[in-house]
Amino acid sequence: MGLAGQVKLKAARVLVIGAGGLGCPVLQYLTAAGVGHIGIVDNDTVDETNLHRQILYHAGDIGQNKAETAAKKLAVMNPYVKLLPIPVRLDAENAQQIIQNYDLVIDGSDNFPTRYVTNDACVATNKPLIFGSILRFEGQVSVFNYKNGPTYRCLFPEADEGDNCEMAGVMGVLPGIIGSYMANEAIKVICEIGETLSGKLLIINTLTNQTNIFHFEKSREVTPPSPPIQSPTSNSPSQLSWTDYERIVQEKPNSLLLVDVREAYEFEEDFVGGINIPLPDLPEELTTMPADKTIVFYCRSGVRSLMAAKLLDKSHFEGKGYWMKEDI
Repeated sequence: MGLAGQVKLKAARVLVIGAGGLGCPVLQYLTAAGVGHIGIVDNDTVDETNLHRQILYHAGDIGQNKAETAAKKLAVMNPYVKLLPIPVRLDAENAQQIIQNYDLVIDGSDNFPTRYVTNDACVATNKPLIFGSILRFEGQVSVFNYKNGPTYRCLFPEADEGDNCEMAGVMGVLPGIIGSYMANEAIKVICEIGETLSGKLLIINTLTNQTNIFHFEKSREVTPPSPPIQSPTSNSPSQLSWTDYERIVQEKPNSLLLVDVREAYEFEEDFVGGINIPLPDLPEELTTMPADKTIVFYCRSGVRSLMAAKLLDKSHFEGKGYWMKEDI
């Protein structure tokens, strides 16, 4: 990387959305690396339940705004970095105004509305976006809108509210692992070195130590809609509702194969039927799918089942595949 790379880091303006589990390691590593300007967006306050994974904070910080508290602590770490706390919630009203002042955006948020708003604002302002997400023992990392590459909507065209860390929990060390990967991708983008995760989704399972990379392409039909949380489905596999699934099972009992793409422990804890093929194992199992049946993939939120349906669609499987989520 050399001096030239360090100069690029010094000149960079990076916006980090979320100063929580993912934001903490991202902010610490980018501050230590010498990124010149860092904006921190978070309207939340430090809570006792955060402390096992948001290790930038301690018990004395409980009740304090995360963006402001993080900025104070990072300034001690590296006084040569200009840190700007932005203690607001990013939404459709302020996203473009905030994001347009930065060269690179890092999304460490924990909810789908913020992710879609962030993506759409980055597309509108032509800013690259580093993405990360965590749940239970699994994390994901990708790079969106980089050099005209795919966006978040190309991978997840539909906004489906599933579990988050607050609802389902997360292993405390997982944010540190995924946040480090996000910081690594940010440094590569800023310094223009290495191979980024643009067009790729890295999935890390810390329970099994499995890592997988799924490739995806830019969709020609996906454009930021209004309001931002809505999204087109014309370029994605078809969704099947639980009602339609049950009706088809009754009318044609042997016509469908339900494949639960959650991890084995999730499948055992919350059995809904069918067989279990965890998403990381699916590429190797696609050739075994029965051609005389319609394949229906299931997961709780719909995110993994949609990815499974996309993988099936791109394979040589001659039959039809659908994706399905929990009917809440």
